[in-house]
Amino acid sequence: MQYDEYQFLKIAVEDGIALITINRPEFYNATNNRLHWELTQIWPDIDNDPTVRVAVVTGAGDQAFSAGGDLGDLEARDTLPANERYEAIVALAKEARELVYTIVNCDKPIISAINGVAVGAGLVVALLADISIIAEDARLTDGHTRLGVAAGDHACIIWPLLCGMAKAKYYLLTCDFIDGREAERIGLVSKAVPRAQVLSEAMAVGRKLADGPQHALRFTKRALNQWLRLGGITAFDYSLMAEMMGFFGGDVAAGIQGIRERRPGAFPSAR
Repeated sequence: MQYDEYQFLKIAVEDGIALITINRPEFYNATNNRLHWELTQIWPDIDNDPTVRVAVVTGAGDQAFSAGGDLGDLEARDTLPANERYEAIVALAKEARELVYTIVNCDKPIISAINGVAVGAGLVVALLADISIIAEDARLTDGHTRLGVAAGDHACIIWPLLCGMAKAKYYLLTCDFIDGREAERIGLVSKAVPRAQVLSEAMAVGRKLADGPQHALRFTKRALNQWLRLGGITAFDYSLMAEMMGFFGGDVAAGIQGIRERRPGAFPSAR
C-alpha cells in the first residue's frame, strides 16, 4: 500500500523517521475492522521503505493510544449467522497472528509513544514495539478476560518476558489497569515520562537510532527477538486459538455489555 491509502493511520516520513499516528480520536483510536487490518499492513510497508530507518507510533489526540477493539464491530460479528461468524473469526485469527508477526519480523526499530489509554489490539503495538515510552498517568490493560475471551493477541508471547510470570498472570487474569509509573516499575515498558514529553522523548530516541549504525541495530533486534521465537511463538499460537474459541461462547455478549456499562460482566460461565 501507498501511505496515502491508509484510512485510519497517518504516516509522515522525515529524515529517516516515520511517525505513524493511529487516527480515530473520536473513538479513542479503537481498532475497527479496517484499522485492525491496516495495522497488519503498515509494518511490511515500513520495512520495505528505503527512506525509513525508524518508526515511531502514537495515538491521535491527548486521551488514548488505542482503546482496543471497536465494540460495535465486536457486537456485529457476535450476531452473524453461524457460518458467517465462523468465517469472520477465522479471518480475525489470521489478522491477529499477522499483527504480531509483522511487528516482530520488521527489521527496523519501532518505538511506541503511549500517550494515553492502551487496551487490546492497541496494546499489541504498544508493548511489542522495541522501545516503549509511556505517559506516567496513562493507563493500560490487556482487557481480554474482561471481554470474556482468553488473553490472546500478544499477551502470552511478551508479558512474561517483560515483567515475569507472576506479574503477567496477575494482570492478565484480573485485567486490572496499570498506570505508566507502575508499568515502568515492573518492566512492562521501557520508560515513563510526563504526558507532555511522551512524543518528544520517543522522537529523540528515534533520532538517536536513525543516526546510528543501521545494520548493527537491525541485527541486534533480530537477535533479541529470537527469545520470542524460542518459546513465545508456541504460547502465542495456543493463546490465539484459545481466544478465538471464546468468541463462540456466551460470555462475550455479557463482557461487551459490562464494558459499555462500566461494570464487571455477568458472565454465564460464572453462574
